[in-house]
Amino acid sequence: METHQLHPETWVDLYADYLFNYAIARVSDVEIAKDLVQETFFAGLKSAKNYKGTAAERTWLIAILKRKVIDHYRKINSKKGKAEVRMNYSTNSNAEGDWLEEQVADPLSTLANDSIENEELGLAIQVCISKLPKKQSLVFSMKTIQGMSTEDICKELGINPSNLWVMIHRARIALMGCLNQNWF
Repeated sequence: METHQLHPETWVDLYADYLFNYAIARVSDVEIAKDLVQETFFAGLKSAKNYKGTAAERTWLIAILKRKVIDHYRKINSKKGKAEVRMNYSTNSNAEGDWLEEQVADPLSTLANDSIENEELGLAIQVCISKLPKKQSLVFSMKTIQGMSTEDICKELGINPSNLWVMIHRARIALMGCLNQNWF
């Protein structure tokens, strides 16, 4: 197994854009996203001594950022924060792009109510996906749920990667709006 090392001096250059894009997709506010990324870097520096090297540096920083996003929502909306915490984000250190819809039926859930809540959330997500425009729904499902590569989706649908990411971004915004109304 490969052991990774931390290089905090390169974090801003290597990961700031990626972390910012991750944060902005979840909070939809530029200033809050910037603050969350900055808090992530500070938390990473503080907890660097606890880094075991089993996860890649970027994966480790994303895990910290996920907690920062959850804490943000917990502060502004306690009900939403509790719901997100209960979803038990993936512990797979190689996972990228862990997002709400990827965590619907986590078989490793440790809380008693998780399976019921995950099933209800899964149904709510399916209803919300069905309300999306047809092409958005298709692209979103192919990329996020089926896990297809960007290249394969673009070839199959005859679109370019920028168009794909715009559709996924719009789908996520619409899904969060729908879930805020129907679930949270």
